[in-house]
Amino acid sequence: MDYHVTYTEAELVHGLHARDQKVFSFLYDHYSPALYGVIVKVLNDPTQAIDVLQDVFLKIWRHADQYDEDKGRLFTWMLNIARNTAIDVLRSKAYKLEQKIQNITDDVHLNGGPLTVYQSVDYLGFSKVLDKLTKEQRTLIDLAYYKGCTQEEISRALDIPLGTVKTRLRNAIIQLRSILNK
Repeated sequence: MDYHVTYTEAELVHGLHARDQKVFSFLYDHYSPALYGVIVKVLNDPTQAIDVLQDVFLKIWRHADQYDEDKGRLFTWMLNIARNTAIDVLRSKAYKLEQKIQNITDDVHLNGGPLTVYQSVDYLGFSKVLDKLTKEQRTLIDLAYYKGCTQEEISRALDIPLGTVKTRLRNAIIQLRSILNK
C-alpha cells in the first residue's frame, strides 16, 4: 500500500459507497490499530480481538450504505461498530459461560463476571485522556462504554441510585469532551 496517498473524509465515504477496494485497504491500514485497541479494551483478549476486528471490517464493508455523515464522522461510526460488536461478543460469551456453570457454584476458579475492570493496552492513547478524569468517572466510563453495562446494571453493581449514575456519567462525558477539545 502506498502510504503517501491520503483521502479526505468525503473521499473515504464516497469510496466506501462505491466499494473501492483501495479506499477500504486504506481504511483498514489506518484505522485498524485504533479499532483493535477498543476491541481489546472491551474483550481483554488480544487473540479474540483479532477475529472481532475482522468481523468489524466485514460489517463496515457490508453496511457502508448505512453510514450517514449528518449523524457523525466516519471514524465515530466505525468505532461504534467495533465497540458494539465487541460488546455483543462479550455478552454472548458471558451468557454461554453462565449456562455452562449454572450448577457449579463452588468453583473458586471462575471469572468474576462481565463487570470486572481490566487494565489493557489502549492503542488510541485514550488512557492518558481517561487519566485526567476522577477514578469514579473512569469507572463509569469503563463500565458503560467498554464493558457494555446499562445504567441500571451500573447502578446495581456500584450500589448507587440510577439518577446518580445518569448524572455522573453525563458529567464524565462532558469532562471528556472538554479535555479532547483543548
